[in-house]
Amino acid sequence: MQLIRGIHNIQSNQALNDGRGCVLTIGNFDGVHLGHQRVIKALVKKAQELNSVATVMVFEPQPRELFTPQTAPARLTRLRDKYVLLKQLGVERLICVNFNRKFANICANEFVEHLLVQSLKIKYLIIGDDFHFGKNRQGNFSTLQAASKQFNFGISDTASCKLDNCRISSTAIRTALAHNMLDDATQMLGRPYSIIGRVFHGDKRGRQLGFPTANVLLKRRVSPVSGVYVVEVKTGNGNFYGVTNIGSRPTFFGVRQQLEVHLFNFDCDIYGQLIEVILLKKLREEQKFASLAELTEQIKADSEQAQQYLRALASN
Repeated sequence: MQLIRGIHNIQSNQALNDGRGCVLTIGNFDGVHLGHQRVIKALVKKAQELNSVATVMVFEPQPRELFTPQTAPARLTRLRDKYVLLKQLGVERLICVNFNRKFANICANEFVEHLLVQSLKIKYLIIGDDFHFGKNRQGNFSTLQAASKQFNFGISDTASCKLDNCRISSTAIRTALAHNMLDDATQMLGRPYSIIGRVFHGDKRGRQLGFPTANVLLKRRVSPVSGVYVVEVKTGNGNFYGVTNIGSRPTFFGVRQQLEVHLFNFDCDIYGQLIEVILLKKLREEQKFASLAELTEQIKADSEQAQQYLRALASN
C-alpha cells in the first residue's frame, strides 16, 4: 500500500496521474473497528467497479488533538497500526494530511476543488453524513453533494454498523476498555484489543526484582487502558503469555506512560523488536507501593493469578 504524507507530496506524486483517479473516504479511522471495516469494504468494492484506486485520507494529528488537546480522546491506534490494518483490508493508498491551523483554514470550496478534484482526481467519495470540513467547519455533506454534481464524481454516505442495536464507534470502544469490558471491545473491533510497540532498554528494575520485563513506550498523549493485565504477546521469536503493567510506574516516582510485560517461560533477546501485546484479562488497577518488597510480592501474586487464568483458559 502506498503511503503519501503531506499535501506537498500529493501534488508532486506522479502515481496520482495514472488516469485511474481514486475512490476516497476521509476520517480518523481510530481503531479500524467493524464500522470502519464496513466502510472500507464498500470503498474497495467501488474502486474495483470503477477501475480506480481505493484511497483513505487521515489526519495527523487528529483534529481534536490540535484544537482541544487537553480533552482529546485517547488513541486506540497509532498511524502505523492503521496502515497495517487498512492494508489488510485492501486499501491501495493511504494519504496522511498534516493537520495544522493552516490546513484547517482552507475554505471548503478549495478543499474540494483543489485537493479532491485537481490533486486526487476523485471519482467517488464515501463519507459520513455528519462530516464537516474547511474553515470554521463550513463544509458538510450537502456541500459535497453539490460539488459532486458540479465536478462529476459520485458520492454516498456511510451507514452506521450496528451491534446489538448500538452504534459501533471509537468512543464506545474506549468506554468499554475503560470499564474493563474487553469482550465488548473485541466484538466492536472484530479482534482483541492490542498494543504494538518497539522494545527498548529500560532501567532493568524488573530484572532486579526477579521479574525481567520487555518495555515499550506508549507514544500517545493518553492511553485508552491502564493497569495490570494477563496478555498474549506476539514476538519475532513466537507467541508467549505473560502479565503486563500499563501506566506510569508510580512506585518509581512516575515516568512517561509505558508498557512493561513479564513473559512466562521466556529467555530471548527481543530488544529493538516490534511486539504486539494482546489484552486478555484485567487483574487490577495500577497502584503505588510503599516498598520494593511489597511491590515484589504483588508482582508474584499477579503472575500466579495470570497463570491460573491461563490454565483455566486452556482447559475450556
